[in-house]
Amino acid sequence: MIKIAHESPKSIFDDVQKVTDYDYALVHLLEEDEQYLKHFQQAIKKGREVILDNSIFELEEAFEAEKFAYWVDKIRPEWYIVPDALENSLLTMAQMEKWNAEYKDLPGKKIGVVQGQTYQSIIDCYKYMDYVANVDMIAISFDYSYYNESVPHANKYVSWMLGRIKLLGDLLKHGIINKKKPHHLLGCGLPQEFSFYKHSDYDWIYSLDTSNPVVHGIKGIRYGDDGLWNKESQKLYELINYEVEDTNIIMNNIQKFRWLTNGRHKVDSVL
Repeated sequence: MIKIAHESPKSIFDDVQKVTDYDYALVHLLEEDEQYLKHFQQAIKKGREVILDNSIFELEEAFEAEKFAYWVDKIRPEWYIVPDALENSLLTMAQMEKWNAEYKDLPGKKIGVVQGQTYQSIIDCYKYMDYVANVDMIAISFDYSYYNESVPHANKYVSWMLGRIKLLGDLLKHGIINKKKPHHLLGCGLPQEFSFYKHSDYDWIYSLDTSNPVVHGIKGIRYGDDGLWNKESQKLYELINYEVEDTNIIMNNIQKFRWLTNGRHKVDSVL
């Protein structure tokens, strides 16, 4: 079973928390929003599993390392994503090396993100995270530009979906994947991607995060039984203060997402 987290507006934090497996925090919002911070402090106090993200997807560059370390120490999440560099394997590895030298005594478990623009650079970064940095979990993103070359398609979201499926399959086939180490899938192009990983060959995938079912629900877009074939480009953090009045479509989408991913529902009890 893959653990699922869905980022959501503050107005439905509690509702979404009831139907997800863990919580996913964006570090820049901890700094900007006291209510957001308190929500995650309370979740951690109650024993809720939390991943702290360095906000690179939202900010287009990772949060400053020193400030990120401050927040790791302050809220003490179970997991945190070490600051990386988008599609730059060499800089990502250098930043990890510096992090390990300067912040080795921080609490929590480290997640290293694989970055790169070619299959070989992705492999090099993966091996570094696994063997040299020896991170506790390895993360792989949904939107590498490499996917567009690996699996060209007129619909870029299909390319991203099939591209990550192919990348993980290739890494597995070539003996690169460390099956003894948990892996995290960052983000989502199309939700039906995750139905591919139900096979036992992919039981090393520990978790994923995406706001996809929530954002589409807010926009009034209901998942079909086969997911979606297009995607809203809205980033969830831009909706963090949105007042949700009706959660019906959101909960429908979360239910469908869970079914696509794990073949099970967790929403029925709260509908």
